[in-house]
Amino acid sequence: MPAHIEDYALLGNCRSAALVSRDGSLDWLCLPRFDAPAVFAALLGNEENGRWRVAPCDPVEHSSRQYLDDTLVLETTWVTATGRARVLDFMPLGEVNSVVRIVEGLSGETNFEMDLVMRFDYGRSVPWVERLAPLTLSAVAGPDRLILCSTVPPHALDHHTVARFRVGTGERQIFSLRHQPSHLPVQPDCDIDQAFAQTVEQWQAFATRCPQVGPYTALVRRSLLTLKAMTYAPTGGIVAAVTTSLPERVGGERNWDYRFCWLRDATMTLLAFMNLGYFDEAQAWREWLLRSVAGNPEQMQIMYGLAGERDLQEYTLPWLAGYEHSQPVRVGNAASQQMQLDIYGELADAMSQAIKGGLPRHPRSAAISRLIMPYVEGIWREPDEGIWEVRGGRQQFVHSKVMAWVAFDRAAGLADTTEEGRERGDHYRQVADDIHREVCEKGLDPSGRFFVQAYGSSEMDASLLQIALTGFLPADDPRFLRTLEQVEQRLLKNGLLMRYDSDSCSDGLTPGEGTFLVCSFWLADVYVLLGRQAEAEALYQHLTGLSNDLGLLAEQYDPAGQRMLGNFPQAFSHIGIINTALNLHRAQCPVRDRASCG
Repeated sequence: MPAHIEDYALLGNCRSAALVSRDGSLDWLCLPRFDAPAVFAALLGNEENGRWRVAPCDPVEHSSRQYLDDTLVLETTWVTATGRARVLDFMPLGEVNSVVRIVEGLSGETNFEMDLVMRFDYGRSVPWVERLAPLTLSAVAGPDRLILCSTVPPHALDHHTVARFRVGTGERQIFSLRHQPSHLPVQPDCDIDQAFAQTVEQWQAFATRCPQVGPYTALVRRSLLTLKAMTYAPTGGIVAAVTTSLPERVGGERNWDYRFCWLRDATMTLLAFMNLGYFDEAQAWREWLLRSVAGNPEQMQIMYGLAGERDLQEYTLPWLAGYEHSQPVRVGNAASQQMQLDIYGELADAMSQAIKGGLPRHPRSAAISRLIMPYVEGIWREPDEGIWEVRGGRQQFVHSKVMAWVAFDRAAGLADTTEEGRERGDHYRQVADDIHREVCEKGLDPSGRFFVQAYGSSEMDASLLQIALTGFLPADDPRFLRTLEQVEQRLLKNGLLMRYDSDSCSDGLTPGEGTFLVCSFWLADVYVLLGRQAEAEALYQHLTGLSNDLGLLAEQYDPAGQRMLGNFPQAFSHIGIINTALNLHRAQCPVRDRASCG
């Protein structure tokens, strides 16, 4: 069985990422990029689906782990009856995809074992392994090759590659596993010491640019490092998570592939980067955004691949048992073909916030806007699948209409000062007013006191918090305050928000899931807008207290089982850590910047 989700550490090189458990097993790695087929897939199956474990072979009396200061270099320290040693795990930054594991003796003598199970194509393909030199192995399956270089002679055992060794005080053994296309000549290994020094230096140089955020600085820095690690360096795209099919309910079917880039993340990601002075990263993300959405507005998608790919066809992997038998295991995401009105608002809001934050106007943004806005004007009254990507049919979701209003509100604000621009801006403002009027008429419950999930519905939805966060209505508007009360009464579960009640809402799936962490960050942000600072701080402390020992958060949390759920680590959760910290610490902050646009 794989470890609990919260027991994993993240390694990354801004191209791909690996997950390493507390017991030293690397159970997930996709090469050569985040969305490529996994070469280690034990996370979604068992060790025969691929894993790489380096750990003591004697009983462990104590172990601990941490990231070396402001890096993604993982240090795991092991204590046995005979000695103390540490393992340093990292992925060197650069164009070559590799994982390096350095075992160092700290005191006494410690016996270790290395068990490498190389499997390609999500754990299905056993490669052809051959020895290129006494300390070098090659594993080939189709287009892919892995090269293992080590200071310990490995040998084969039942389709595993294994080694046993001992490290004494001051001694070390090194293992390097790199990926390359199988048709190319075998590339030489890198200088490990140089790669280690450069990796540490580059991560620390990135982290030290982070300004002080009061008592939240360490949390914000770690989340920034996590977001950077989830960025695909060649294009600037940021994946929602580095995993697929980690369940929203253990044993259930709510298992999705999150190794893609969602437009929905755009505004909050830009705000996180810009408010901390990371303008290069913000600009790279905006460039990815505008390249991806370019083209016919009718073909605009809610998500894209790392380089803006549009074909994200969903299929299942029946040979994988699933995380704790949560099936199916999915690759690709059919939600990419859904209609979700909110993405147009997110795009317009992102462009507006980018300019407000100091990025120059993009030469293509005005042209894209002139194409997209007439299309949105023609479809905003239609039902859609909504922010949560339901698979139970389209509805007239209130959040979707609010975000359609955001699209026209921000577009009106971005209109140029020429006569044509003023006319266009006036027209956008009129459409925004029409949408606003309809939402305030049809989006309320029958008593007209508070907003509901969809027209004619009696259900509540955490996305209704965006009514205040986007500036659709002031946070102190009585209708919103009553909506907030309903959200708190119906969706709070042990101090955390569900996105909606899956037991009573028909979303096309078996009911049951954890609390959706970003929704609780939204709630804290609303408290900030309302001046309820103590409640906001208490909720923030509760949320960040759910992070694992390395400061990482998944998508959801199960308060009853006290464990993380969903894909891991989750960009939206870490964006929440950053922006809510800024909202708590700064008078002029992301939540007020966004709400003041309305």
